[in-house]
Amino acid sequence: MTAPDRTEQTMSDAPADKTAPRDYDPGAAPTRRPFSLQQWIDDHHDELRPPVANKQIWSEADMIVMIVGGGNQRSDFHDDPREEFFHQLKGDMVLWLWPEHGEAPYPMPIKEGDIYLLPPGLRHSPQRPDPESIGLVVEYQRNIGELDGFEWACATCANLVHRVELQVQAIDKDLAPLFAAFDADETARTCSHCGTVHPGNSARL
Repeated sequence: MTAPDRTEQTMSDAPADKTAPRDYDPGAAPTRRPFSLQQWIDDHHDELRPPVANKQIWSEADMIVMIVGGGNQRSDFHDDPREEFFHQLKGDMVLWLWPEHGEAPYPMPIKEGDIYLLPPGLRHSPQRPDPESIGLVVEYQRNIGELDGFEWACATCANLVHRVELQVQAIDKDLAPLFAAFDADETARTCSHCGTVHPGNSARL
């Protein structure tokens, strides 16, 4: 018996490609499909702008997966109760670390292609001066009542100038109003230890 010839199958006979997404973030988890990360970055390039310059890929997920563009304008230190994963896709960045109040922060470069797992509770300030740089950052969703801290360090004495605690709900939207409120409040920007006035988020570390 001769085996049937299956070489005549045409494109129209082939099953539909169910991996190509029509929507990057369809909401319902079972409808998610693989897609090109570079294509996502290209399609959202205009949204990766200062002051925070980040954009979540999936809005309804247990993991916060973000792409972060360069040229960010922030001088705060983030106190995350959970670990954070960094993968620098394009260009370099500097992650400033502030282990203790009163101890001068120090820079830790993260080069293109590098990865880094930040321990929980280590105050850090991601600086991305190259406007064309691109990074991938992954964080855990926070439980209700699990607060993130955002702090500003005095450039003169390295003590705490101001701290705000926040229940993070949409990290790519929550931070800009917080930074603007700090910039507008000179009392909040004045160091209680030495009287130095913090210049605000337009200043780089």
